[in-house]
Parts: sequence; C-alpha cells; structure tokens
Amino acid sequence: MVGAAMRTVEIAPTFEGWQAAARTLLREGVPPADVRWREIATGQQPSLIAEPVTPAPGAVRVPRQFLDIARLAASASDPARWQVLYEILWRLLHENHDLLKTDADPGVRRLNALAKREGEGAAPFVPPGAGLAELRAAAARCTGCELYRHATQTVFGRGPADARIVLVGEQPGDQEDLKGAPFVGPAGGVFDRALTEVGLDRERLYVTNVVKHFKFVERGKRRIHQTPRMSELTACRPWLEAELAAIKPGVLVCLGATAAHAIFGPDFRLMQDRGRFAATRWAPRTIATLHPSAVLRGEDEAQQARLYGILLEDLRLVAGV
Repeated sequence: MVGAAMRTVEIAPTFEGWQAAARTLLREGVPPADVRWREIATGQQPSLIAEPVTPAPGAVRVPRQFLDIARLAASASDPARWQVLYEILWRLLHENHDLLKTDADPGVRRLNALAKREGEGAAPFVPPGAGLAELRAAAARCTGCELYRHATQTVFGRGPADARIVLVGEQPGDQEDLKGAPFVGPAGGVFDRALTEVGLDRERLYVTNVVKHFKFVERGKRRIHQTPRMSELTACRPWLEAELAAIKPGVLVCLGATAAHAIFGPDFRLMQDRGRFAATRWAPRTIATLHPSAVLRGEDEAQQARLYGILLEDLRLVAGV
C-alpha cells in the first residue's frame, strides 16, 4: 500500500528532467521514501512543475563527482535509476557529504553499477567486423549515451564503402538531425562549395562525424548546437572506429578541433598543427583543417573570407594526393 504522504513525480526520462524535479523535492524537504517516480513521454506535461533553485548562502553543494556519475546513470535502462539517484542525493545532503567515497555502501555500489553500464557507450551495439550497411542499421538502434533521447535520429556517415578519402566532423547539426544525413545544413553548403573549388567529388568521398546524435539546447523554437562532452565523444567513438576499419581510407581529414582531438589526441592544436599530413593507425595520410561551420562564425566578411581560404588551402592538399 502506498501511504498518504507518497508523492508521484512524473518526469521526462532525462537527467535534466530528474534534476529539476529533485531540486523541487529537496526544497520542499520530501524524503526519498515518500517519492514514487514515473517516466512520461516527451511532450507530455509533468505533474510536478520544477523550477531551478538558486542555492541559499551557506547551503551544502553537491559534489561534482556525483553530477558526473548521475548523468551516466540517468541514461541506463533501469527504471529504478531515478529513485537510486534521489536517495544518494538526499544522503549526500543530509547524512554524509563524502558518501561517494564509501565503495562498500549498497546505494553507492548500485549507483556506480548504473553509471558503469551506461559508460560502456556504443561498444555493445557495434556488430564486429560489419560492413557499412550493417553498421548503419545497428547505429539506428544505439542507446549508448543519453544524446539519443533528444535527437530525432542517428546520423550515420554517407559515402561509398571503397572511398579513398574520409572526412570527419564533430556532430550533426539541426538540419542533419532532421534529414538524417551529414553536412546538409548551412555548414554543409560551405563544405560543398569548398569541395567543388578544389576539385573533390563528394559522391566519391565518405563523410561522417565523431558523434552521431545532435546535441543541442532549446531556445524558443530554435535548437542551438552544444559541444559534446568527453564522455559523449568516448561513448560514440566505437562507431567511428568501425567505419574507418571497414573503409580503410588512404586519406583521413579531420574537420575541426573535436574531430582532430578524436584522431590525433587531446594535445593537438588545430591552428598550429593543421595542414600537415601525418600517419595514424587509421590512414597513412591524416590531416586536420577547419570545420566549415568556423567560416560561418567569422565576425565579418573579411574574417569569413580568411577562414574560408584556410579551409581551401588544406583541402587542396587533400585533392593533390
């Protein structure tokens, strides 16, 4: 029997949905034992309207470690994850601020198990030794990180399986998310124009992204791009590795800093190291250049022209090999 004091809290099944509701519950002093969590479909109105709460002066703050683990645990498939998260949060604030250091605690162990399960990322969804068609079909079912919950669809790479040149960007944008293909939005227009000018036929190239789902924040009716976190890049990396293993390109082009870091490592500096070929385990000739969206972000026409010239300069090197 559910007691009279029991609160049923309806949330969208996302970390942000849970976080907003948890803030309200904490503000009202509702303990975990009095809460029952229920997921609702996207677009439905939750029963508990939860607004962000500004911590009062001197209030105990949640450890950053908890937020990082909670984000991973929130993307697990276990329906009990919201209760686990709230119980740990309540105990951090009311019992022991260092609770997460107690590895033997059953609640902490369960939280870590949920986060670890999600931390496996895309790897369990990638069929070993598969070709591009099989990979594309499998990626459409990927739930390896929480980004799939918000995006319209998986945006996998496009191009021939025998492509000699592979180009890798960061992630799909708004138009790519809606159309299901990479580089078809405004940055794609810059990309296509640059390819034409240097004599590269897009139909003979394979184009993809490091992250396969669109990450964004809603502002009114607009969806604004957000840079993926390292945990999201790591979670999605198995798809890129599988694509490159299937194609075995002769030339690999990193478009932008995120793609360059994924291939060359975190110490790569785009503006210092771009425009030079180097051998990597993915291709004998690997190079980095600007992402086409960088051109669009130029402050004025003069800067946009300069950035576009850099992109052309590097793509001409690619076309010449």
